[in-house]
Amino acid sequence: MLMTKERRPAIRTLRGWAISVLQEAGAIHECEEHGWAKDRTDPHARERALELARHDHPDGVSPDDAVAEIRAVLDSVGDTCPECPPSD
Repeated sequence: MLMTKERRPAIRTLRGWAISVLQEAGAIHECEEHGWAKDRTDPHARERALELARHDHPDGVSPDDAVAEIRAVLDSVGDTCPECPPSD
């Protein structure tokens, strides 16, 4: 039986690729109500995302640039949705 590696969907930007990798690793998820990305604050998921960036980066992008983009996206995402009311 022929086995193929599952391919990620085509991503148009490096930021889009980084968001996809972070979701795949479980480091971020979407707010169910508003769709904003939220940080899961899981250090193991973050490390999985960084490893993916180092070893499975897009063509034409260096491993260092891929890791830098993962870190940039993580720095831009909070752990709460800006549209959800604060939970007291």
